[in-house]
Amino acid sequence: MKTRFLTGLLSLLMPAMVLAGEYDLTVDRVKIDTGDFVKEGIGYNGASPGPVMRFKEGENVRINVTNNLDEMTSIHWHGLILPFDQDGVPGISFPGIKPGETFTYEFPIQQAGTYWFHSHSGFQEPDGAYGAIVIEPEKREPFRYDREYVVQLTDKHPHSGDRIMRNLKMMADYYNRQQLTVGDFFSEVSENGLMNTVQDRMAWGSMRMMKADVEDVHGFTGLINGKGPDQNWTGLFEPGERIRLRFINSSAMTYFDIRIPGLDMTVVQADGNNVQPVNVDEFRIGVAETYDVIVHPKDDQAYTIFAESMGRSGYARATLAPEKGMEAAVPQLREPARLTMADMGGMPGMDHGSMDHGNMDMDSSEDMSGMDHSSMEGMDHSNMDSMDHSNMEGMDHGSMTMGKEDKSDPFYAKGSGLMPKAANGGKFLSYADLKALDPLYEDREPTREIELRLTGNMERYIWSINGVKYEDADPIRLKYGERVRFKFVNETMMTHPMHLHGMWSILDVGAGQWNPIKHTINVNPGTTVYMDTEVDAPGQWAFHCHLSYHADAGMFRKVIVEGGPDSTQAKTDAIAEDGGEA
Repeated sequence: MKTRFLTGLLSLLMPAMVLAGEYDLTVDRVKIDTGDFVKEGIGYNGASPGPVMRFKEGENVRINVTNNLDEMTSIHWHGLILPFDQDGVPGISFPGIKPGETFTYEFPIQQAGTYWFHSHSGFQEPDGAYGAIVIEPEKREPFRYDREYVVQLTDKHPHSGDRIMRNLKMMADYYNRQQLTVGDFFSEVSENGLMNTVQDRMAWGSMRMMKADVEDVHGFTGLINGKGPDQNWTGLFEPGERIRLRFINSSAMTYFDIRIPGLDMTVVQADGNNVQPVNVDEFRIGVAETYDVIVHPKDDQAYTIFAESMGRSGYARATLAPEKGMEAAVPQLREPARLTMADMGGMPGMDHGSMDHGNMDMDSSEDMSGMDHSSMEGMDHSNMDSMDHSNMEGMDHGSMTMGKEDKSDPFYAKGSGLMPKAANGGKFLSYADLKALDPLYEDREPTREIELRLTGNMERYIWSINGVKYEDADPIRLKYGERVRFKFVNETMMTHPMHLHGMWSILDVGAGQWNPIKHTINVNPGTTVYMDTEVDAPGQWAFHCHLSYHADAGMFRKVIVEGGPDSTQAKTDAIAEDGGEA
């Protein structure tokens, strides 16, 4: 009777509480077999990738992580909204997990969709420490499917992450296997003339760059669910079924262009959030992004899932088939992409012909709240609703609907060599196509704007924000309850996937309240991209480029959210004083 009374009292006191699901993860040394090579790496529960962790929206989870390594480790729950001290970033939100110790993560599940988890310690993630997260929604999905598969991509390299970083610091083009040759020079002469070709080469040389600087690291094997192209991971289906494919890009450095020859894809989620369905033939998935698509194979045949690197230096491949052992043709890699001057000259007010990329370390302040934005060309910050984005070169927000006849993309510089095109001439997904299915926040004006210039020195392999590396930078300070607009200006030749921990990023595609909600925003060369953030998560958070070697080289910031609940503020202050020690 007493037990029954206490149970009833507990249910009254915590009516919305769901008893925690408990999970155990071990962090282990593992062997990784790509089909091309076998190497030692790091995995979870004895394998890489780790297990698919399945949660339910509304539950509280408890995850016991035991470190079987001889070094510190951590797990970051990428894209999950949770208390900052459970976010898993050593030195910012907690001290890390020592060898032989078990750390227990506990947090509520406040969302649904496709996410992933990975180590945030050193180069453990590119060495294999990653896995998938699938969260079942409380309510029914707004789209129908009969079965689902996680399709988790990565770029596995025979060299360890530490070795790759040492080689890049020694010679930035160490892994570039697509450098221009004498034959390329004569081909350009025949097409453009001798003087134009010489002037073009001299311009690139003055910027200490090459047209082939599309990807930092070549020589990898693309994996899908831990299987190389020859190992051919296969997902089974019955003809006529609708299949949900949860694509996750867990790569260290590689963007993939994904198509399934013979099948249309309907994009229904981006970064775990439902979007208005978009029918596409192909899409590009940036590092750390997730996209959920629905396919509807009606014939009794196999289909190839083909994920080709953006720079055409490698690919991952898998199969959808009615039976094990069935295969379809594997497409050939397309011609390598080449950067153009547009990829360096797309920013308003930037003269890239005279900019010295060998010396990008310019002084600047992280907190732009005191900046006088009134003089910025084409931007009236006294009324954010009336901002004229159509003046931004390379970003025409006045025409954001991408049709089959419209081959341009407002999220690339005009004339960019990275402009994507579908292999079959059909529809290639653009950020401009993404519209939220249900707005998460009220559409309101930002309280201020913070400009983040993405900067770097390719020759010395230094990457930075506003010309300052992480170890030399002050934190970005935000106020709990404000709405901040981040302005990304990419002053480099590389594409950077920018990831803000702990809070959603509202990507400005010109759709107002229907702007999509993401956790990772790609910023292409020569472009300016805007995102808004509702500052609703007190604590200390990481904010960085998700290219592993760019983040390690300095394109990283700490964000401190000041204010909020007193208990959280006290914990934030305590961890800040201890330098990440809890």
